[in-house]
Amino acid sequence: MKKLKLLTNIEESYDELRYKTSWPTKTQLIKSACIVMLASVIIALIIFVMDQAVDFIMHLIYSLGK
Repeated sequence: MKKLKLLTNIEESYDELRYKTSWPTKTQLIKSACIVMLASVIIALIIFVMDQAVDFIMHLIYSLGK
């Protein structure tokens, strides 16, 4: 009984992916990928700058303590 239900679920999932899902066009996919890459680079740069600032401040604090 469970095997039959599993096969039914797989068939329904396939039908939904094949006929009911709207897939992006190649152009939309490329644009979305570029936006994600650009956002990732910007966020990485922001984190890098914040890390460098905290590192500078910590070195300044520890050098005053000596």
